Amino acid sequence: MLITPAFAQAAAGGDTNSMLMSLLPFALIFVIMYFLILRPQQKKVKDHAELVKNIRRGDTVVTSGGLVGKVTKVVDDDQIEFEISDGVRVRQMRQMISGVRAKGEPAKEKAEPAKDEKSAS
Repeated sequence: MLITPAFAQAAAGGDTNSMLMSLLPFALIFVIMYFLILRPQQKKVKDHAELVKNIRRGDTVVTSGGLVGKVTKVVDDDQIEFEISDGVRVRQMRQMISGVRAKGEPAKEKAEPAKDEKSAS
């Protein structure tokens, strides 16, 4: 008779079902955060990387600083050169490009001479 009935009832083992139910809201919050925040952000980063990768000569680009110019030269994988005014050319890191307004013509490669219609027949 050393233990009162109230203490004996409190000493019973915890229910695993109640522990699972207490962790369920945290799991739901994580799932909601993934679909509302993390997944769209990953898609946006992937789209920006694709946009930066496909910049060509002749594209009209907008930098993160707000400059608008036409790409005159793709220097390397990290830099481009674009013209913001007549005769004013600026080098910019590709990652600092925030958008492409107008796609330009792809660089013309050396084409084979055109064949005459008479010589083809």
